[in-house]
Amino acid sequence: MLPAGGSWILSADSNRPLFIQEEFSEDARALAQAAREFMEGEVLRHSERIETQDLELTVRLMKQAGELGLLGPDVPEADGGLDLDMATSCLVAERMSVQGSFAVSVGAHTCIGSLPLAWFGTPEQRKRYLPRLTSGECIGAFSLSEADYGSDALGAATRAVYEAATDSYVLNGVKMWTSNAGFADLFTVFAQVDLGDGGGSGRTFSAFLVERTFPGVSIGREEYKLGIKGSSTCRVLLEDVRVPAENLLHAVGRGHVVALNVLNAGRLKLAAGNLAPARDLIALSATYANQRVQGGRPISGYGLVQQKLAEQSIRLYGAESAVYRTAGWVADYQSAAERGDSTLPPSEYADLPPRARALEEYLVECAILKVAGSEMLGFVADEALQIHGGFGYTEEFPLARAYRDARINRIFEGTNEINRLAVTGTLLRRAPKARWPLAHAGAEIERELGGAPSLPSLDGLPLDRERALLDGLRKFFIATCGSAARDLGAAIAEEQEVLGALADFAIEFFCAESGVLRAVRLAETGSSRAEAAAELARACLGDAADRMETAAARVFARLYQGDEISTRLAVLRRFTRRVPVDGIGLRRKIAARVIELERYPLNP
Repeated sequence: MLPAGGSWILSADSNRPLFIQEEFSEDARALAQAAREFMEGEVLRHSERIETQDLELTVRLMKQAGELGLLGPDVPEADGGLDLDMATSCLVAERMSVQGSFAVSVGAHTCIGSLPLAWFGTPEQRKRYLPRLTSGECIGAFSLSEADYGSDALGAATRAVYEAATDSYVLNGVKMWTSNAGFADLFTVFAQVDLGDGGGSGRTFSAFLVERTFPGVSIGREEYKLGIKGSSTCRVLLEDVRVPAENLLHAVGRGHVVALNVLNAGRLKLAAGNLAPARDLIALSATYANQRVQGGRPISGYGLVQQKLAEQSIRLYGAESAVYRTAGWVADYQSAAERGDSTLPPSEYADLPPRARALEEYLVECAILKVAGSEMLGFVADEALQIHGGFGYTEEFPLARAYRDARINRIFEGTNEINRLAVTGTLLRRAPKARWPLAHAGAEIERELGGAPSLPSLDGLPLDRERALLDGLRKFFIATCGSAARDLGAAIAEEQEVLGALADFAIEFFCAESGVLRAVRLAETGSSRAEAAAELARACLGDAADRMETAAARVFARLYQGDEISTRLAVLRRFTRRVPVDGIGLRRKIAARVIELERYPLNP
């Protein structure tokens, strides 16, 4: 039975089924290899031209990707796509992400540019547009944000007025930050439909399929960006644009369903897309550290450089383990939904297409991964530049571009602040509906705290101490979250710092647990990668546990005063008794592998 979204924080029983990237089929690996070979053979050799914003080249390369089937990973076969399961689709997205600007162009097209139509389009709409999108003949874009409506995109000022005489909607407004706008042919545009009564009849936020050639559509200048300079980002100006009623997507007032569910996919795909660039940066860092000689030896022989190489790998390990754990759940949920499986967790959106419904179920995990993946890549890029020293700061080396390109990921697909609020807000919103039974779990822990906390017994199985610590941290989080919900009540919605701290705890826990479970699986199957994975998992969990306790301390310091803060923390730390890990020694072992291989130890 598939776990409900967020249930991993309440019970270790949600650990199964577990998918790890080492278990991809040969077919999936072959497709991923084809994507990587396309990037290395056709795209990376043109990287300098792409960065000068040679948009004709970008379009040509995208059409080549379409010929290989790489532009429709999530589109049904009947509409010209590959209809991949979500895990394989993430693997392909990962391999397509090694050139930042091109990755943005492809991602904006294949995910947020095509999925609104694939999931919510009528048969006629899909027939008209999807085969052309998947072939690259037509390029897609997603126009949601506005100058005054970024994180609050559903409040959009763009208006659509229905005109009965022509059976069309007339759109007026300006959309900001539209990726691919400089060459896109089809835009998914969001607007408020004017119902003739000032919008008082309910939510009117709606989505439309707008062709570039429609009269009144114009494209603003290219934005001057910090990074991803080779991608196209423009404003889309709509002046009395008449859109046929048949191009209304889904239904009037259902634009939020389209936008939010597609953004869930975007967050998961973005997290996957952060993995391959991070691996490449680790390889660059290790190779340079072995070649750069200072003080009579390579700088890879110095402890603080080794620490950086190890920390890059540790952060990547946690993020990639969590990405494919989640992608596996989404894939299994979609398959079960298509079969009409009655054992699936109850959904608030049972009318959604199976894949969109699956992503809605794992909304919390998608938000977690967006934050974890983007911040991991930002850290890896920063440390890679630091290892390269002054050379890294010059444009002669690839680090400056990688550093700039990585920065946008914390803003794309909803800022990381918004996603942190989505993590905790969704969990607390679902709790009263029994989707996430926090009160019951909290009561169990309160009873346990009345006596001596029961510590999990060590069973002699792989990473038993780490799994025991995870069980304790799980209880620590439930108690902390329960205290905040109980003591703040409805006011918690205005305590964004508290919600952010709770989200940080959840993010750290999910990535660390995913890493431990992956290492356990590899050990149980006798994988040659088991030892390296165990080292990475132990380091990932040790660091995460420290950061989780810090996050909990921030919450208790807000809720209580004086000695009560220390007392409550001390009581909860009884759940997480542990001998501190020799983080220095562990990092030296991890770094030794990176230095010897000149790459991340668990490269695919």
